[in-house]
Amino acid sequence: MEICHFWTQSFSGVTLTLAEYKGSIIACMFGRKARAVKKMVQKYLPETILKRDKAPLLSALKQLEEYFAGDRKEFHLPVTLYGTDFQRKVWGQLKRIGYGETVSYGYIARALGDKNLMRAVGGANHVNPISIIVPCHRVIGADGKLVGYGGGMGMKQKLLRLEGALLL
Repeated sequence: MEICHFWTQSFSGVTLTLAEYKGSIIACMFGRKARAVKKMVQKYLPETILKRDKAPLLSALKQLEEYFAGDRKEFHLPVTLYGTDFQRKVWGQLKRIGYGETVSYGYIARALGDKNLMRAVGGANHVNPISIIVPCHRVIGADGKLVGYGGGMGMKQKLLRLEGALLL
């Protein structure tokens, strides 16, 4: 039976739960989300045991620490995204958004070939299992306003301020 490792840690007051499977990050969720990680593992990796272990996640933890210290602008980690084909396409677009940049849901929908997919893009964005590393916080409304975020609007503001994308 395979093992999926998980660990919860705080960075600059932000608590994240990470999971690793076969050398790849599969989750980075806000808060103490061991239950959410377990649910995801049961859905996509049913023959896998979840084990609390920090060692396999040391590189990710170090890079997140550097990010929150303002010393890292890109993550260099193997990532595996579990979701529908459409969700994975949206998340692939998120990975293209640079540090300190923002794009709209409509921008991503157009990049996927259909401007009418804005709501579906928002839905996929909301269930992104690898927050921060796959930067869903960089997606904003067409009018430039901050809208919806699974980690909460305060967290979205904090991350965008950290990156210099939000000056208020």
